Amino acid sequence: MSDYSAEIAAVVLAAGLGTRMKSDRPKVMHEIANRPLVGHVRAALSAIPLAREVVVIGPDQQAIADAVTPVQTAVQHDRLGTADAVKAARERLAGFDAGTILVLFGDTPFIRTETLTSMIRAREAGAGVVVLGFRADDPTGYGRLVTDGAGALSAIVEHKDASEAERAINLCNSGVMAIDASILFPLVDRIGNDNAKGEYYLTDIVALARGEGLDVQVIEASEEELLGINSRVELADAEKLWQQTRRRTVMEDGATLLDPETVWFSADTVVGRDVTIAQNVVFGPGVTVEDGAEIRSFCHLEGCRVASGAQVGPYARLRPGADIGAKARVGNFVEVKNATLEGGAKANHLAYIGDAHVGADANIGAGTITCNYDGFLKSRTIIGAGAFIGSNSALVAPVEVGEGAIVGAGSTVTKNVEPDAIAVARGRQTTLPGAARKFRDKRRREKEAAVKGDEFKDK
Repeated sequence: MSDYSAEIAAVVLAAGLGTRMKSDRPKVMHEIANRPLVGHVRAALSAIPLAREVVVIGPDQQAIADAVTPVQTAVQHDRLGTADAVKAARERLAGFDAGTILVLFGDTPFIRTETLTSMIRAREAGAGVVVLGFRADDPTGYGRLVTDGAGALSAIVEHKDASEAERAINLCNSGVMAIDASILFPLVDRIGNDNAKGEYYLTDIVALARGEGLDVQVIEASEEELLGINSRVELADAEKLWQQTRRRTVMEDGATLLDPETVWFSADTVVGRDVTIAQNVVFGPGVTVEDGAEIRSFCHLEGCRVASGAQVGPYARLRPGADIGAKARVGNFVEVKNATLEGGAKANHLAYIGDAHVGADANIGAGTITCNYDGFLKSRTIIGAGAFIGSNSALVAPVEVGEGAIVGAGSTVTKNVEPDAIAVARGRQTTLPGAARKFRDKRRREKEAAVKGDEFKDK
């Protein structure tokens, strides 16, 4: 059952071209922590029980539609301002005429669920419109939120139109609003475009609502939370800010980061208690590190799970589908892809384990590879519990090494090995006693003869 008194809808405005990004990608598809900007906004909305959600995109932005699936999208064809963008969502919101409609922007990745909840509460308490504001250290260029003696919002004044007294106000407009669904489109339809750009601005809804005698309230958030991204520089600054916040959260939740500034997380990284993460570790999307695991220096992890008590690295790479069991070990210069290492299994150095299943307590020697691709198809390698794979072995999939079996160092295994068997698949060694000395003596004489020949030629 919802904690809110009426239904809620959200409209995320994401049609902006983002020309300052100088990119062929839509602005909201640029990423922070390996998640598109619009994905961060939608993550903040995910904890709110929405009856409708619409993302407004441009006519040439199918990439955004694909990224937000299954959420419905609406196309703003002419990009004539924020009110025009809201109008584009009208059809998707047909019949939603009671409750609250949130209007957000797809390029504000730090907005919090708690802030949106506060706006909804204020709207449900009787406000027709709730505007989200922030106190700016330098408000230059921002629209100012002018409030009356009771704290209600009386006007939004753009910086260029503000008086000296109004410019002294540091309460600024973020553009995010919560609006009574019953008044949204009737008021939006009255917004004109008599301005320098000939655009329809949603901020004009405040004056219209006040003119109708409706209550208009302000909810405040931090300037940092409402940071918008408009350039590559701002994107990099936002990434740094996001990482700093996540590192702090991870440590407060019980993990140890030996050098926090060198650890980089993704938006969905899960880190358990008593995890130790050393220097220069990068977490791509889809990583879970369970309690008590250790990630050593210079590792890259993506799409994988590291179970409790496991040890990874240094200099290891876990690719999508890697599943490292409890107390297993993946050492330096080991790459694991779409493979499971059961509890206690070890691949301590210089190995490639792809499309494989390694049983509990098995040992993978240095230089071992699973040959999983024949140029057309991927095949799997199965290594049984307690098996020992000698150094510099190649296991040509599909192949199975049984439990407790041993593969001799330097072997190329192309056939299944039975449990508890020893398999050696290499050329037979031949030893010729004294042959090395004879070879050296012969080559030394040949070299001396060649040098003398050159001396005679010089004469």
